Amino acid sequence: MALYSPTYSTSVIFTTRSRSRTTTTTTGHGEMRQIGRRKRVVRVQMVSSSEASSKGGVAFEEGRLERPKWTGETPLSRLVRALISFKPLYSLLKLGARQVLISTAEKTNIPWREMTREVLESEVYKELESIQNPSVIYPDYYLNPFHAYDEGNLSWLAAAEAEAATMSMVRRAIPNASSVDEANQTVRGNWLQAIEQHHLQHSGNSMIKDILDIGCSVGVSTRFLADKFPLAKITGLDLSPYFLAVAQFKENQRAPRKNPIRWTHANGEDTGLPSKSFDLVSVAYVLHECPATAIAGLVREGFRLLRPGGTIAITDNSPKSKILQELSPVLFTLMKSTEPFLDEYYLTDLEGTMREAGFVNVRTILTDPRHRTVTGTVPL
Repeated sequence: MALYSPTYSTSVIFTTRSRSRTTTTTTGHGEMRQIGRRKRVVRVQMVSSSEASSKGGVAFEEGRLERPKWTGETPLSRLVRALISFKPLYSLLKLGARQVLISTAEKTNIPWREMTREVLESEVYKELESIQNPSVIYPDYYLNPFHAYDEGNLSWLAAAEAEAATMSMVRRAIPNASSVDEANQTVRGNWLQAIEQHHLQHSGNSMIKDILDIGCSVGVSTRFLADKFPLAKITGLDLSPYFLAVAQFKENQRAPRKNPIRWTHANGEDTGLPSKSFDLVSVAYVLHECPATAIAGLVREGFRLLRPGGTIAITDNSPKSKILQELSPVLFTLMKSTEPFLDEYYLTDLEGTMREAGFVNVRTILTDPRHRTVTGTVPL
């Protein structure tokens, strides 16, 4: 099955608007306009490859393979799996992966340890009682150690470090950006634009009035959605009460919104929320942490929760990313040591899973060099 449709391929045209002077820099794939030092708004227009060529667009490059050669039942993948299964080595790999994450972040001016300390030394602990749902039953896969934490996402340290880790992920995606804000203009801006364009094209003119952000972590993606759709009512849902406590604490530090974000502690596969109660369901950077059965469960639950004409938007690592396919052996071994379900994610036919759940108009695009955004519609 083709990963990209003829209408929406990997080609992307960037435009920026600003009151400051405009200069143009030519790249190997076309031209990208770069504006002066004032704040920029980056917009992305998804077009076909031929259109991008004629308009001087910048295309994110696909690799030659369907997925990285270090996934699945390949000799390289089996070797990595054998290395990780050796417990003394696994402990060293986890430690190494953690050190790489922190040092890489701080080299790009992300104050990882300072941000973590600020959270851990704050009053965030008081939020837990109001956010935690004692009736939640954690699925077995969620109790596995991952992200170099023995407790997975069920710890204060993981919650305290989540925002810095997210910022670091964005900087890795756009390594030439001068700041996290500039990198977010591409990574988050393209993701939000893909959502908006898909909904405008396929929703039957329905408004986005209610949004659910499944696997919202500490609320970074939720806040971007709230800023993009300020009139919508937004719910951030996660399995980790520690992450939600941080999300609620951080949101309470900012100016009140017209529609306050609601934080919900629940399982994204069985949310307990009413059917057909949302116009947009977002799942951002979640599925690579899930086994195939959970991926299917999240997609099915998203379909149940959306109204006719509603949009699901899933953004995560792209198996077709040239950068991910060409990772060095050291980096992908470190990465797999902290992501126990990475193979299952890369081997899952996500578009097929969405169609089986009932979604139509399923489209996939690269919204940055590392990540894809897959959108689909509940039939009208």
